[in-house]
Amino acid sequence: MNFLSFIRQIEKMFDGPLPGFPAHMKMSSLARIHQLMNRFQSYNIIQSSVLLLLYPFRAEVGLVLTLRNEYKGIHSGQISLPGGKFEEDDESLIFTALREAKEEIGINPKQVQILGQLTPLYIPPSKFLVTPVVGFISFRPEFIAEPYEVAKIIEIRVSDLLNDEVIQQKKINLKVGLSLKVPCFSIDGNLIWGATAMILNEFKEMIKPIPDIL
Repeated sequence: MNFLSFIRQIEKMFDGPLPGFPAHMKMSSLARIHQLMNRFQSYNIIQSSVLLLLYPFRAEVGLVLTLRNEYKGIHSGQISLPGGKFEEDDESLIFTALREAKEEIGINPKQVQILGQLTPLYIPPSKFLVTPVVGFISFRPEFIAEPYEVAKIIEIRVSDLLNDEVIQQKKINLKVGLSLKVPCFSIDGNLIWGATAMILNEFKEMIKPIPDIL
């Protein structure tokens, strides 16, 4: 299946129900479930969005992630999708995802075609409610990392996500001085866990029924 045929199939998937919460929980630790049960308070929510960008990569379908720089925040040094907090001047959460992708990795928002949105995901430590926006560019972009926020740009293939062997349990050292065993995607030496892994797993579950996917 070529790239644009794959994109058209994904577009159809957004017409049906999303995998949602069950897909998120497959990549969630027991500690996160406990947090969700005890700390979710709607009046504390910070709206935000991320961009799951698809494009041709190594004769397959690629998507881009970022390794965050080290800083004092909760999510420093983690692998994430480009994105961030909704600002007052943003027209929508889609606008937020595109704006942040431009700032973090140099994406031209006018070149991105939006396919749909995945299930919003609440992140208890930061109180962000993240809406994943799925879009595509019909060619591989020239990525430019914003040096203050992004330590490295990471490109993976969609086929990497579909390989069940990359899902592992790893011990992660948290910034608060604790360690936690979590499910993660281990791809090319990169450990993708937490909210990013949960979002990617929903995308994986959504596209699995597509015949002749790659």
